[in-house]
Amino acid sequence: MKFYSRKLIRPEDLNANNTLFGGQLLKWIDEEAGIYSMTKLGSGTVVTKFISEIDFVSSASQGDVIEIGLQLMAIGKTSVTFKCQVRNLLTKDIIISIDRIVFVNVDANGRPTPHGKILITKPIESVV
Repeated sequence: MKFYSRKLIRPEDLNANNTLFGGQLLKWIDEEAGIYSMTKLGSGTVVTKFISEIDFVSSASQGDVIEIGLQLMAIGKTSVTFKCQVRNLLTKDIIISIDRIVFVNVDANGRPTPHGKILITKPIESVV
């Protein structure tokens, strides 16, 4: 998994318990995954289709720096699927884990439309 962006936890990002508000974290994840989808599909017209179960593993506090990590899992005819983890930059403690985030390429009317990309994997080299 590659970690693409970092966020500093500020007072406006906190909940009533003075820890990182989950809704703010999900907003950052959705934005980061959307941007990553655009770069992978070469399209500016992607929308969030699905986010699987969200596992809040630990918390973050004001002044912590977190990293948002994404891993490409699959490319469909109109969609792209990622796995996501967010961790504390310094301690590497996992804050949140999401198994599947799906984005769909859409046309001007908001309907799914093929993006024309395929998932290329490295060929397995034969052992001689």
